[in-house]
Amino acid sequence: MATEKRRLGNILVNAGKITGYQLQEALKSQRTLGKKLGEILLDSKIITEEDIIEAIEQQTGIKKVDLNTINFDKKAISIIPKNLCDKYNLIPFGFENNKIKVTLSDPLNIYAIDDVAISTGFEIESYISKKDDIKKFIEIYYSSQQVSLAAQQLSKESSEAKNLKVNIDEMDNVRNAPVVKMVEYLFKNSIELNASDIHIEPFENEVRIRYRIDGKLQTVNVINIESLGPLVTRIKILAGLNIAEKRIPQDGRIMTSVGGKEVDLRVSILPVVNGEKIVIRILNKSMGNIGRDKLGMSNENLEKIDRIISNPHGIVLVTGPTGSGKSTTLYTILSELNNDQINIITVEDPVEYTLNGVNQVSVNNKAGLTFASGLRSILRQDPDIIMIGEIRDNETAEIATKAAITGHLVLSTLHTNDAPSSIIRLVDMGIKPYLVATSVVGIVAQRLVRKVCMNCNAPYEATEYEKEILGIDKDKQIILNKGRGCGYCNNTGYVGRTGVYEVMEITREHREAINLGKDSDILRDISIKNGMNTLVAECRKLVIDGITTMDELATITMTKE
Repeated sequence: MATEKRRLGNILVNAGKITGYQLQEALKSQRTLGKKLGEILLDSKIITEEDIIEAIEQQTGIKKVDLNTINFDKKAISIIPKNLCDKYNLIPFGFENNKIKVTLSDPLNIYAIDDVAISTGFEIESYISKKDDIKKFIEIYYSSQQVSLAAQQLSKESSEAKNLKVNIDEMDNVRNAPVVKMVEYLFKNSIELNASDIHIEPFENEVRIRYRIDGKLQTVNVINIESLGPLVTRIKILAGLNIAEKRIPQDGRIMTSVGGKEVDLRVSILPVVNGEKIVIRILNKSMGNIGRDKLGMSNENLEKIDRIISNPHGIVLVTGPTGSGKSTTLYTILSELNNDQINIITVEDPVEYTLNGVNQVSVNNKAGLTFASGLRSILRQDPDIIMIGEIRDNETAEIATKAAITGHLVLSTLHTNDAPSSIIRLVDMGIKPYLVATSVVGIVAQRLVRKVCMNCNAPYEATEYEKEILGIDKDKQIILNKGRGCGYCNNTGYVGRTGVYEVMEITREHREAINLGKDSDILRDISIKNGMNTLVAECRKLVIDGITTMDELATITMTKE
């Protein structure tokens, strides 16, 4: 190995990245520390990883590959085992002229090349990539592969076993049981891909596993139907559910550690025709308070929010469909309001994220602790600010309204299409218009749209039809963005999401219209006149700025403007 390390040193000297003296000093340190030469040079900050890659590319002709911008060939992934990838920090990504293309963080390591060639029977075409990028994609692609391999092993064992129940009862104590490994890899892979939900869906001959990533479901595995029983049982054991009960829905919770991260998993099991369907919600605790600067609100909307929450009392509503980020917005507002002089109490179903200094109550319908009963109780706890997870019925709406007009600031959510519709929803729930007009101080409607992947971004000139939708003169040239799809975005063209908001401040004019029973169209017109940007208008700005696409704009409800 020493000759290989000196070779790297000579390459760096010849490329002008380091001096001969720096090389000799690094080699002395290497003999003392026993580390690789490249690691010593990086640790001493003499060079960067980019310098090493550039030098190797220039001096040897080994090409660099940005793994974030390529499409992986899954057949290549299946040929090289994960233990070799981990051992040499390499990953295969395709084929060329009957050679398998492999990228390594150390392509000068001839032992790695020989090992892979012997293991696969293929000639190796070497490339070089960043160490951390290789590790990331090993986790992404091989975790998914390990789920399939574990499922195959489980299916084999299941078909051979005379009494599957014996295996199920014992598997919780067998760390290396296929089903245990399968569930571990399932969780690990979903977190690596930043999924928000895992769907395990049984059909007649197979089980489909899908992840919800950036709001869209993607199929990641299809496994044998024989794997379903042990898989469901394992998840039930982890969630503390009844493994014998298969006729009724069950809900549970798994608190676990995945890749050194504490993860909160909410499990929902539903009996369907072909077995039991499982949906697991992955709660990322770090998202509970991401900071207002990460919400995606414009400065204008942030100023409106500040004015709304500065009211000493009243109802502040955050509205939108399920999965639109309402909870994140509420938690961010609560974190800003939270201080030693204020008593904040929440009643939620369930508590998604814990906030230090905030008293949080979880709804328990079986025990009789509903939103309404919990709200009555916390009003006797001398609160300054109350957060209700959701206003679902007349009883909860009435108590929230009374709390608001008796000196409390109440934060809550509703399921409506836009901000003005929330007023009508409260009236439909049986709240008198004059009480709604008196209590509500502001409404935030929101959606989440996917952001264009900047690694595979492909600018293009907007068509006349697109200009018409965006409200731009057809003679004006405008460049829009769209992702082509790459490894970094899992071939979707999108990475991450951002919020789209309309913020409606309740003015005297609004209150008069509410008292007169005006509909949501009138309330919207008043809001726009007073400076409210609608969801559609906000999303159009994001499209024009190249942050999202026309396809995402189409997902926003086309309200009147």
